[in-house]
Amino acid sequence: MKFLFVVFYLFFLNYPAEAVTTKMFKVLDTCARYRLGEINANEAIEKLKLKLMNSSTSKPKDLVKQYCSVFTPNEKIEF
Repeated sequence: MKFLFVVFYLFFLNYPAEAVTTKMFKVLDTCARYRLGEINANEAIEKLKLKLMNSSTSKPKDLVKQYCSVFTPNEKIEF
């Protein structure tokens, strides 16, 4: 009985960790596709679920650049 409880408990602890990994992969994938030019800034904003506060003053390119720079381990990468 204890064995089943432990297995059940470990199964539910693993699920949130998997969800975080999946979300991080999607963010990194979107940033990489933007950097390679496969998608434009507006598509990246849509996929990353970001919001432009005032579209006339802030540029989509700058928003994606700031957001993706947080997730890159190498500071020399320019977006």
